[in-house]
Amino acid sequence: MNDLKNYTIKQVEEFFAQGQVDEEFLAACQQDSRKAVGTLLRRYQREQADRERVAALYSYEREFWAKGCEFVAGVDEAGRGPLAGPVSVAAVILPHDLYLPKINDSKKISAKVREELYDEIMDKAIAVKAAFVDARTIDRVNIYQATINGMYESIFGLTQEPQAVLIDAVKLENLNVPSLSIIKGDAKSASIAAASIIAKVNRDRLMDEYDKEYPEYGFAHHKGYGTAEHIAALRQYGPCPIHRHSFEPVRSMSDPQFEVPL
Repeated sequence: MNDLKNYTIKQVEEFFAQGQVDEEFLAACQQDSRKAVGTLLRRYQREQADRERVAALYSYEREFWAKGCEFVAGVDEAGRGPLAGPVSVAAVILPHDLYLPKINDSKKISAKVREELYDEIMDKAIAVKAAFVDARTIDRVNIYQATINGMYESIFGLTQEPQAVLIDAVKLENLNVPSLSIIKGDAKSASIAAASIIAKVNRDRLMDEYDKEYPEYGFAHHKGYGTAEHIAALRQYGPCPIHRHSFEPVRSMSDPQFEVPL
């Protein structure tokens, strides 16, 4: 196929859609003077580059698959740092080498892309389990332990028992399957990235609901993080029931006699 002039733009688009692409076809696209063909070619090249990037995100999973661990769970959290709301945790088991366009650390992609990926992960994942650990528990056990508790809850709640677990940053000592803690794992493992997206979207949606209940704080804007808007609202109204009283400056704004709940 050295010349595409006898094919309409729609037909060329169909060739791409059906995967009828080889080096000869790509060379013909490059030679074609039609702007729409150039657009289709660049879109295909971007997708191929993204497929290669996503495939590389399964390197840790492949190490476990090669050892006979078919079901590898990724685990991550969202919301360790905010002054209000729960920490959100998720565990996800993906099919081998599932292509999820644009998947990455949830903090590196837009809210729109996160929402799209959330739906695709929920639809295509082998298993997903999410958990919230509320502010009262965070105050009682500290944020690190609350995150650990949420991770165990998510892993043990999966409908498909994992044979190995990949975790973002923290170590989980009480698992009965092999595990690996990966620093910045949500940017290095597809499974952890998927878990980070589920955790992030779940938490953002919950904070949007809290915004309706406590509109004076602006939770829909900052999701509980310590922005100038949030601090100003805290100074004006004081903490509400979902604030973390063990976090500064909430603690200092609370009753001086505040005690961490039992």
